[in-house]
Amino acid sequence: MLRYIAYRSVVALFLVWVVVTAVFLLLHLIPGDPAELLLSQGSIAADPAAVEALREKMGLNAPIWQQYLDHLGGVLTGDLGASFRDGAPVIEQIAKRLPRTLEVIVLASLIATGIGVPLGTYAAIHANSRADGVISFFASAALSTPVFVVGSVVILIFAQQLKIMPAGGYVPFSEDPVEHFKLLLLPAGTVALALLAVITRMSRASVLEVLQRDYVRTARAKGLPRKRILRRHIVRNALIPVLTILGLEMGTLIGGTVLVEFVFNWPGLSGYLVAAVDARDYPEVVGIVMTISILFVFLNLVVDVLNAALDPRISLVNR
Repeated sequence: MLRYIAYRSVVALFLVWVVVTAVFLLLHLIPGDPAELLLSQGSIAADPAAVEALREKMGLNAPIWQQYLDHLGGVLTGDLGASFRDGAPVIEQIAKRLPRTLEVIVLASLIATGIGVPLGTYAAIHANSRADGVISFFASAALSTPVFVVGSVVILIFAQQLKIMPAGGYVPFSEDPVEHFKLLLLPAGTVALALLAVITRMSRASVLEVLQRDYVRTARAKGLPRKRILRRHIVRNALIPVLTILGLEMGTLIGGTVLVEFVFNWPGLSGYLVAAVDARDYPEVVGIVMTISILFVFLNLVVDVLNAALDPRISLVNR
């Protein structure tokens, strides 16, 4: 297992380097001059001398390979640079906004997993029954509904009609824990709905497959209790693809909660990324994308280790 973890860690580090390098190069291929964009005011062009001075200050006049090496050196030392827009350290903005996005994703994942796995398992055990049909219909409907529609409906029902939840905003946990949780619940619930549909469908398909395995039939033939078969032989093996999908979905959501953060006015990392791209702020964009990439790779590493713990054959095959 230790060799497997070490191997997966090396692969993860290589993937992070590839992604960071690709993003750095792609950003420099995008048309537009960040210095000119920052100094321009509407249709009024910026003064060429001021643009050149700002480019020199930003380090944009250096060869691209020098900029790349400087960036890698900063990354290795924990320095993601300063924003082109306001000069604020990028790492501080990420450290402030990332936990807010992770709050939404983690709570949404807990809700979706806690409900989706039992629902999918129940639907598989009672395949082709009325309950299976209802669960499958609900999952399909939730999966096909856009997140901004779900968010708008949730606000309309719980904030406007029932008036039991705030419509949106953000209050730090340190100031008011209760209000913070109330503001967190609606965006997390909105994200959880689509994730719940994915996990329910995957759980159902995975349990149906495991039910056909020889070891399940053997356990039944031996007369083992039904709950023990379900817990130790069916659910445990069925969780492997579910965990894989959950890890991928969580990684995608780290940078994909833009609409949810916009609808609920939640100041997370996704909105910060959109603003950075719009301003051609290279240090911010590279820093945010690198952070998302590292978290995505880390989540997949955790999922691989959990899968190997559930099924030791995985670590043996990947040695």
